[in-house]
Order: sequence, then structure tokens, then C-alpha cells
Amino acid sequence: QVQLVESGGGSVQPGGSLRLSCAASTSVFSIYTMGWYRQAPGKQRELVATITGGGRTNYADSVKGRFTISRDNAKNTAYLQMNRLKPEDTAVYYCNAVRELTAVTYWGQGTQVTVSS
Repeated sequence: QVQLVESGGGSVQPGGSLRLSCAASTSVFSIYTMGWYRQAPGKQRELVATITGGGRTNYADSVKGRFTISRDNAKNTAYLQMNRLKPEDTAVYYCNAVRELTAVTYWGQGTQVTVSS
């Protein structure tokens, strides 16, 4: 069982920035593909970005050029740097870990991001 703990959410004005962190309780962090998803009120959960253990990234079109996913395998932590935030980025952001080969999946508890003037 892997525990994922997100932090860094909050409220920010449009155009602002936030950095989310996701700390994983595993000694084999590098074999997990890490991802960030979000769910706005009344909407389905959607992919924001993913990063493999080797650093290959993938982004939703809506965040390309504004968000950056990264990871520090030595610290068992994944990050999501969010710049030029828009009101439509408002959502609960969830960290996700998918183990290679087995595809066993874990989710964090979520952290609220609110973008409003």
C-alpha cells in the first residue's frame, strides 16, 4: 500500500502561480508513473499531467505551456508547477501513482485549488 499526500493547494488570483507537491510512502518510487488529475464541481475527473519514472511527460492540452510536472526520485515526491492560472483551473487536484507492469494504482486525498479575483 502506498500513501500519497498532496500539499500546496490554496487560493490565488488569475495569472498567479501555485506549486503542488505529492509525497509518496514507497521505497521504489522510481517505478511508479506519477500523475496529477483534477475534478471541478459537477465535472468528471480529468488528466492534467503525467511523468514516468524516467521523466517522460504528458500534458492535457488545456495546461500545456502553463503547467510543469516534475519529480525528485530521491525525495519520493512529484510536483506540479502551475503558472498563469485561470479561473477554469479551479478544482480539487489529485495525485496518482501507477506501478509499472502491474498497473496497481493509488490516489491521494486531493487538494483544493481556487483561482478567483
